[in-house]
Amino acid sequence: MPTATTPHRARLRGERGSATVELAILFPALLLLVTALVQYGLWFHARSIALAAAQEGVAAARTYNAPRSDGPGVALGFVDQHGGGTLLSATAILTTPGAGQVEIVVSGRALSVIPGVGGATVRQSAAGPIERFTQAQP
Repeated sequence: MPTATTPHRARLRGERGSATVELAILFPALLLLVTALVQYGLWFHARSIALAAAQEGVAAARTYNAPRSDGPGVALGFVDQHGGGTLLSATAILTTPGAGQVEIVVSGRALSVIPGVGGATVRQSAAGPIERFTQAQP
């Protein structure tokens, strides 16, 4: 004697294992999304470290009577102390964009979570006027 649940059971037998297939299709996409989010976070952090290092370098280079060549060393010291594992192959370059100005450009590569693939390039700069004493005009 057939029951009311017979078609339902037949349908369930036909869908047996479909959850496994769905998971096998969705899991790589989910893994790619999570990896992309982590990589973006590492790039953003490396960018923040580079900007802070450039600002520290400018603060050292623009100080009254300080040697301008101290700026890149201070910037690279900041990177080593605060973000050496996040900002790789960091370089700091001192430039003078104008008279009485100093600029530090910090660049490098962000850490990559994918083995064998280099991280994104990071380049940040900061500039400021060189401190000097002036006399009031009479």
